[in-house]
Amino acid sequence: MAAKRLTGRLRRKRRVRQKVQGTEGRPRLTVYRSLNHIYAQVINDRTGQTLAAASTLSKELQGKLKATGNSGAAQAVGELVAQKALERGIKKVVFDRNGFLYHGRIKKLAEAARQKGLEF
Repeated sequence: MAAKRLTGRLRRKRRVRQKVQGTEGRPRLTVYRSLNHIYAQVINDRTGQTLAAASTLSKELQGKLKATGNSGAAQAVGELVAQKALERGIKKVVFDRNGFLYHGRIKKLAEAARQKGLEF
């Protein structure tokens, strides 16, 4: 059963990645979630550079989170990645949910990044 769900996510990811591209002016904010952690990166696809990154494993969040696989942790990661992106002068991004459905942890991360000042 899990294999079917994985292939569905990968199919959605492939379809979306044909349309979503990060540039210098508007890099791509991509999100990956596992059972235990959540990761976010701001990527310039033209140069292949990661401009900002945050996850539940980041040093800034170590010891501050009760659990790393819940929506509270996703919100903290969204705030942290937005803060790092704004420090680099990035205000506008393209959101890439990486084939995951837009609810739960993905939605919390996106809303927290928007509240901190990222536009997408």
